[in-house]
Amino acid sequence: MSPDSRDEADLLRKAQGGNLFAFEEIVRRHQRRAYAVALRIVRRHEVADDVVQDAFLRAWQSIRSFDLARPFGPWIARIAANLAINHVRSPQAREEALPEDHGETAGGGADPLGQALEGEAQRALQSALHALPAEQRAVFVLRAVEDLSYREIADALGLQVGTVMSRLHRAREKLAAALAPHLGEARRRTRAEER
Repeated sequence: MSPDSRDEADLLRKAQGGNLFAFEEIVRRHQRRAYAVALRIVRRHEVADDVVQDAFLRAWQSIRSFDLARPFGPWIARIAANLAINHVRSPQAREEALPEDHGETAGGGADPLGQALEGEAQRALQSALHALPAEQRAVFVLRAVEDLSYREIADALGLQVGTVMSRLHRAREKLAAALAPHLGEARRRTRAEER
């Protein structure tokens, strides 16, 4: 066991004993990761903030039953992902369109065409990702963005590994189909620039 995991296990043990300061340190360590998972599923900052707050509240309420032999990161990612999926499925969830500048790089670089193409690619990817069913989006985000293994995703979402693999396969197929027109256009532009 590494010193970091021993330190985290000690914090978790203290949190299980009711030490709020220890739990606050655990929150500090895992908040960004949980937020990233939630944001990629719900796509709205204010909703992701609410999801993460609720996820850590639920984690605190269940901390006494947490198995110290397991890592905390996948557990909180699972809670955040499940809450985010529930939000997306809820009838009151009204996802707004992305802001005009979403995904574009900040600052005025030397290559405005490159920046415009990069922004266009980001918007196309975000749009394709948003079009995925919440269950496929969650699996894709946990694999492609959070770099979790199939087993970690299965544990995080309470699924079988085969279900994770099939959802990920379907998500990749849908993303490839949605992005194919954009990729074809990018290839044509690259070839034209090379001439």
